Amino acid sequence: MRKTKIAGILLAAASSAAFSAASMANEGTMSNFSYDYFEARVGISPVTYGAGFSTSIHPNAHIRFEADTEFDSDFDTTAAIGFHAPINNWADVYGELGLRTMKARDRFKGDTEFGVEVNLGVRQWLGPQLEVGGELGHLSIDDEDEVFGSVFGRFHATELFAIGAQLRFNEAYGDQVILSTRFKF
Repeated sequence: MRKTKIAGILLAAASSAAFSAASMANEGTMSNFSYDYFEARVGISPVTYGAGFSTSIHPNAHIRFEADTEFDSDFDTTAAIGFHAPINNWADVYGELGLRTMKARDRFKGDTEFGVEVNLGVRQWLGPQLEVGGELGHLSIDDEDEVFGSVFGRFHATELFAIGAQLRFNEAYGDQVILSTRFKF
């Protein structure tokens, strides 16, 4: 009887430790960044205006919507679903699969075209308020295959507000500098 009680106590202690370790391991599947935000942005050379929205749909998944335009009978929109996961305590890796719609005067004969975008990126904290990152992607639209990319830096002035700068390469409006404000919700 005494051995049964000791075995029961050891089993309870071991299962408690296992559940505690499992819950700590599950904390590692969360991300180091918020994927719940609204963003307003302005592009330079050419001048574009845009907005973006992202929200988490799972601890490691999000959806994103973006639209940019020069207000000259053109647009570039994206609707994507993606994953995000921590690399370490200060960095995340993310990837997305999206539907991209473009209309441009100098591309596609001025028609609206639909395509598929796939991208992979990384975000890294350099300090308590400074975030940097980069992204590499592939866009297949109107029988064209293009590789695009970007690098960015973002200063988090408060927990809910950040300002940033991004260099985009080979995007819908060519190589471009983007200035943005991001509002976390």
